[in-house]
Amino acid sequence: MDQNSKIAVVGSGYVGLVAAVCFAEMGHTVICVDNDDRKVAALQGGDTLIHENHLPELLERYRNTKIRFMTDLGEATRECDAIFIAVGTPQSEAGDADLSYVEAVACEIARSITSYKVIVEKSTVPVYTNEWVRRAIERNGVDRTLFDVVSNPEFLREGTAVADFLHPDRIVVGSDSERASALLKDIYAPLTDGEYYKRPDAIEGHCSSTEPPLLLLTSTKSAEIIKHASNAFLALKISFINAVSNLCEAADANVEQVALGMGLDSRIGPKFLRPGIGYGGSCFPKDVAAFRSVAEQMGIDFNLLSEVEKINVQQKKRFLAKVRSALWTLRTKRIGVLGLAFKGETDDIRESPAIDLVEMLLAEGCSVTAFDPAAMKRAQEALPASDRLRYAGSAYEAAEDADALLILTDWPEFASLDLEQLNKIMRYPIIIDGRNLYDPNVAAQHGFTYLSIGRPASYPVKQASVSSTV
Repeated sequence: MDQNSKIAVVGSGYVGLVAAVCFAEMGHTVICVDNDDRKVAALQGGDTLIHENHLPELLERYRNTKIRFMTDLGEATRECDAIFIAVGTPQSEAGDADLSYVEAVACEIARSITSYKVIVEKSTVPVYTNEWVRRAIERNGVDRTLFDVVSNPEFLREGTAVADFLHPDRIVVGSDSERASALLKDIYAPLTDGEYYKRPDAIEGHCSSTEPPLLLLTSTKSAEIIKHASNAFLALKISFINAVSNLCEAADANVEQVALGMGLDSRIGPKFLRPGIGYGGSCFPKDVAAFRSVAEQMGIDFNLLSEVEKINVQQKKRFLAKVRSALWTLRTKRIGVLGLAFKGETDDIRESPAIDLVEMLLAEGCSVTAFDPAAMKRAQEALPASDRLRYAGSAYEAAEDADALLILTDWPEFASLDLEQLNKIMRYPIIIDGRNLYDPNVAAQHGFTYLSIGRPASYPVKQASVSSTV
């Protein structure tokens, strides 16, 4: 079996760039195409443009050898056997996915097809997109025997996307063609036959040569639904535990104990049962809305997803109310903010609840000093510094002279701050933790008023006074 395929990846964002370097890591020859000249030049020079573990070293290892970057999609189409479409599918004003970029790429690919090609949907798309891609290519004069369209959704988490790609829980290939299925099987064979994991330099993860990932063959429509349904269910799980956390606060219970008790049930599991300030990023908000929109278009009542979205919006408002409860009034208050990315280990601020909360604090008249280990540049592009918004060089600088410190992103380094030092530099020792990074009792022992999500508030431990007698 030839395990060295020629692959084109269209789009150099999170999905496209990770897929391109991982295909190269698996032994394939890859052309990554983007219509942005500046991005292509930066990638050719070794700049990954995004913060992602393992990405810089893999790009450096394969750049200009197994992976090339270019703007010419026609050349890439002619050279390659499989063309993976990984362009953006942003949310439209109506809530559904904007597929104009996918359509434009399909039409451009069509103009360069002269031999059999497999067109692969890698972007997150609604059901029936496969059919529309096929029609778009046929309408541009390509004979139906010269191509097949396959759905191969990604299930990557930002921050661990490379490891997720190379150690997947499953590889879903939706195809209605045996010929196309055979090519996708060949492409993923280094993973599914376990050969990749025998390499001494293989990226570490949960798969191995004896326990390789499963390749699941489905229809194209089933594969398209699997992606949206998976993300919608994970968002539902997050919103559910956030709703439970609100109940715990009202009942003076501890949501972490509740989540542990729930997660020990093998039917539920512990993942995505961490309460917080709501989900964000480029996937969950967009995909939940798109999945709901697709259901509505097909006459299916999926109001459950509307409730998921409502809880997510309310969670940020509840957190702001928690800040107000600790400070009484917010106007003129100085707030330190730790975290701007939508989650730790990434610089992505798209749909970030942290960014939303900074905007809400500014609207309340607060002065904000913010810090994030990776997302500062992107945050400053979205929220430029001003007389009431300043960006700090460290977590401690953000906390200096603050009336309260808010933890909005779950970066590991925020969980190991020197609480004694924080107490000394803050105006008032108040921490409002939207990610539950600290033990409330530990925070109290260090003199903090500490509020978190779904757990009882804790207050400074007062030392008993010692009186002397004569």
